[in-house]
Amino acid sequence: MDKPVVVITGAAIRIGACIARTFHAEGFSVAISYRSSQTEAMALIDELNAIRPNTAKAWTMEMTSPESVQNFADTVLAHFGRIDVLVNNASSFYPTAYGESSEAQWDDLVGSNLRGAYFLTQRLSAALKEQRGAVVNLVDTHADRPLPKHPIYSIAKAGLKAMTKSLAIELAPQVRANGVAPGAILWPPSLEDDSDPAVIAGREAMLKGIPLAKLGSTQDIADAVYFLACEASYLTGHTLKVDGGRSLS
Repeated sequence: MDKPVVVITGAAIRIGACIARTFHAEGFSVAISYRSSQTEAMALIDELNAIRPNTAKAWTMEMTSPESVQNFADTVLAHFGRIDVLVNNASSFYPTAYGESSEAQWDDLVGSNLRGAYFLTQRLSAALKEQRGAVVNLVDTHADRPLPKHPIYSIAKAGLKAMTKSLAIELAPQVRANGVAPGAILWPPSLEDDSDPAVIAGREAMLKGIPLAKLGSTQDIADAVYFLACEASYLTGHTLKVDGGRSLS
C-alpha cells in the first residue's frame, strides 16, 4: 500500500503494455484494464508479478459502459488502496465513412476514446488528489489533422485533447493533466506486407513526411507518458507530440 500505483486502460498489448512495463520498472504497482485481449493481459500480469510479486493486476472493462467503468474504478481502488497516476489509453479505431456512419459507431468510438476516459477520471479524481497525482491521456496526431475516412475517431481524439485542458483546470492544483499525441509508431495494417512493392513504396512515402525519417517505438510513447506523469512537475494542460516532427509537414 506504500508503493505508487498506476492505472492504465487498454494495456494488454502494444503501447499500453509498454507503458505498464515502464512504470513497473520504476517501482510502481500496475493496474490494467482490457476488453477482449484476456490472454495477453494475463500474460503481462504474470510477467510483472514474476519480477515483483503482487504488484500487478488486470480487470476486464468496457469503456462504453458507465457501469463497467464505475465498477473497474471502485475495484482497483479497493484492491490497491491508492491511485497515483491514471493513463487513459484505451481506444477503438476503425474507419467510418461520412454519410454512412452509424450511431452505434459514434457510441463506440466516442465512448471508448472520450466518454469512458472522462468518467473514469472523474471517479478516480478524489484518490488522485489525495496523492497529488497525474493524469495522462493518449491523444493522437489526428486530433489536429483529421484522418480521412475516420471522422468520428478524429472527433473523439480532438475531444480528448480538449478534455486534457479542461482537466488541467478542474483538477488543479493537486493533480496535473497532460496528453501524449503519438505519430507513426507502428505500420498501419495497409502497410504491413513486407513482400508487396506497393506497400514498400507506401512506407517510403510515409517516411518522407517525417523529418526524423523513421517510425517511433512504443517505448518512445511510454517514456513520454512517464515523463509527463512523474517528472514534468510544472507542466499541465499540455499535449506532447511524439511524432518525429511529422506534424511539421
